[in-house]
Amino acid sequence: MDKIKKAMAEIKRGSSEIIGEEKIEELIKRYFQTGERFTIKAGFDPTAPDLHLGHTVLLQKLKTFQKYGAIVQFLIGDFTAQIGDPTGKNKTRKMLTPEEVKENAKTYKEQVFKILDPNYTQVVFNSEWLNALGAAGIVELATTYTVARMLERDDFEKRFKSNTPIAISEFIYPLLQGYDSVALKSDIEIGGTDQKFNLLMGRHLQKVYNIGKEQSVMMMPLLVGLDGVNKMSKSLGNYVGITEDPNTMFAKILSIPDEIMWDWFELLSDKSIEEIEELKKEVKNGRNPKEIKELLAIEIVDRFHGEGTGIKAKEHFDKVHKFGQIPEDIKTYEIEPMNVVDALVVTNLAKSKSEARRHIKGGGVRVNQEKITEPIELKSNNEYILQIGKRKFAKVKVK
Repeated sequence: MDKIKKAMAEIKRGSSEIIGEEKIEELIKRYFQTGERFTIKAGFDPTAPDLHLGHTVLLQKLKTFQKYGAIVQFLIGDFTAQIGDPTGKNKTRKMLTPEEVKENAKTYKEQVFKILDPNYTQVVFNSEWLNALGAAGIVELATTYTVARMLERDDFEKRFKSNTPIAISEFIYPLLQGYDSVALKSDIEIGGTDQKFNLLMGRHLQKVYNIGKEQSVMMMPLLVGLDGVNKMSKSLGNYVGITEDPNTMFAKILSIPDEIMWDWFELLSDKSIEEIEELKKEVKNGRNPKEIKELLAIEIVDRFHGEGTGIKAKEHFDKVHKFGQIPEDIKTYEIEPMNVVDALVVTNLAKSKSEARRHIKGGGVRVNQEKITEPIELKSNNEYILQIGKRKFAKVKVK
């Protein structure tokens, strides 16, 4: 396989759909022949400060593109975030304040270079050109697309037919996202499969504004979460946050169902296609899938917490789960004599008393490694190890 074909195989890996694939191949060929780089844009609306592994699927693909000549235009949609992307929403989103957007954007800038090469990444904010566009420019932009075409978009069509309100600002959003590609003169844009309408808008507007190119579009699948069913989402609780501590991150990744493990490898791992195929053969020949998931968990923990942290997280996991031992680094609290229900809340093992009681009733609480099924009193001048499930521990010293 020549280097162009190998590059394209790696770039296409895991993708759902590519529009303008021939153009991407031309750009990579030109890079190999002349060293001339090209641009790939990915937009992120900083509507929440917490990133999870689902967000990093695009970052991993952008990293691959950088290997083959791409300069990443990492676009933080500080202007468009104040409108809110209507994709998949059945109601108009609350507008964020500029202060909220600025605060949320910090997380993106802090985390992105754990994956991307900063030498070939431009962090840009779309307020730079969208503020300059002004009212006249936005009116001109609005003439480039019809209401009828806008209503062909699946989520708009459903809301229109069900008489669910659609704000005019929501029609403006995809136009502004498309205009980003005009302002940046992007060669390629990448996004999730749910972003197809907005991504194609960039191609449309580049033609309308006659900038001399028509961006290729790559769509990536949405990462399935820990439940093995729904896309990874903070609201569904099936996520792995990239700022979570190494032990929690490792344990969560190890909990994914075997059937989605290979999708995670394809979308999140730096291992080559050949290396992943070899691992698949090993599982087929009898190797325990858990051992393969451990490799993935170690790799991802190392990525976000530094080399060697993955192995330490594995050792901690083995100590707690495999051998039933108590970890060494659990937090210690000094408390007054109280009921274990209150203690579970004070130590942040449970969010509320009712949650604590549910855990006790369900047999999920241990005190000094003994399972309890009824609330007990924690007496003065004693120390207790409190535990919920397999991962949550706290040590309490009762005054």
